[in-house]
Amino acid sequence: MAVLDFLMGNMDRHHYETFEKFGNKTFLLHLDNGRAFGRHSRDEPSILAPLQQCCRIRRSTLLRLRLLSLPGFRLSDVMRESLVQDPLAGVAPLLSEPHLSALDRRLAAVLQVVQACQEHHADVIYNDLEGYDQEYDQQPD
Repeated sequence: MAVLDFLMGNMDRHHYETFEKFGNKTFLLHLDNGRAFGRHSRDEPSILAPLQQCCRIRRSTLLRLRLLSLPGFRLSDVMRESLVQDPLAGVAPLLSEPHLSALDRRLAAVLQVVQACQEHHADVIYNDLEGYDQEYDQQPD
């Protein structure tokens, strides 16, 4: 959640909710993003404190973040394409170009934090994809 908040520049996260209807298979709900995408010119590094302090990230998240940092899949480009589909995009831009550029800059900062964690800790990446690759690669009978 800290990574998402940092990318959006949301400094107003006081708590989060979980959806527990399915028992132990719960997930976080990101409510109250009203302060997101406020100032494109200022990054607030304190938002990344949980990542810096815990130095843990899911492998699936890290792989996606790395993909979104590549020139052909830049986060700003993916977001721009996605926003075009929104019905409100015809009325006014939902995010300005400086906000979209800030996404790429902030993503680079997140990846630098993960790199710094890896330089100091051995177990930074939690492999939430373990066993997934083998299952996915198996051909159906």
